Amino acid sequence: MKFIRKFDIDIIRLKEGRHNFTFEIDTEFLDHFENSRDIVNDVAIKVEIELDKRINLIEVIFNLKGKVNITCDRSLENFDHPTDLSHKIIYKYGQEEAEIDDEIYFITNDTQSINVMQLIYEFILLGIPAKKIHPDHLTEEDEDDEDEGWIVYEAGESDLTEEQIKDDRNPFWKALKNLKNNE
Repeated sequence: MKFIRKFDIDIIRLKEGRHNFTFEIDTEFLDHFENSRDIVNDVAIKVEIELDKRINLIEVIFNLKGKVNITCDRSLENFDHPTDLSHKIIYKYGQEEAEIDDEIYFITNDTQSINVMQLIYEFILLGIPAKKIHPDHLTEEDEDDEDEGWIVYEAGESDLTEEQIKDDRNPFWKALKNLKNNE
């Protein structure tokens, strides 16, 4: 419990404006998350947080830089994967605490502190590639996949005109055309 409190940011005492915080993430950090060792073997990351407190919201920018030791999917060898990530979270003041989406949270006006431990862990996991390949075992095909991005399937040429494509996307236009055709 004491370790978790290290990641509390006491927001109630902060004045409006920008504030900076730094956290060092290591192996001890992973021990506080169930099954984390199935995904990550070791971690050495410096987290720099820039918090901008305003009247109606708090904007927090997380910058993670370091390395994550993971297991190669192809050779089962452990290797260090470099991590250099940036994420933004917004805390808005509201009636009750709630998570609106991945980037926006509601907190109450009397919230004493926010704990960033879970967010840091999630950002570390998001930085791990879906295809974990040791640099010594990369092939040209693997490198091409990285260069191309996330496109898995690309459709061929379409026989439809631009107007037909627009009509197919909007069900209201389709319904209006059907009404017109029935007259």
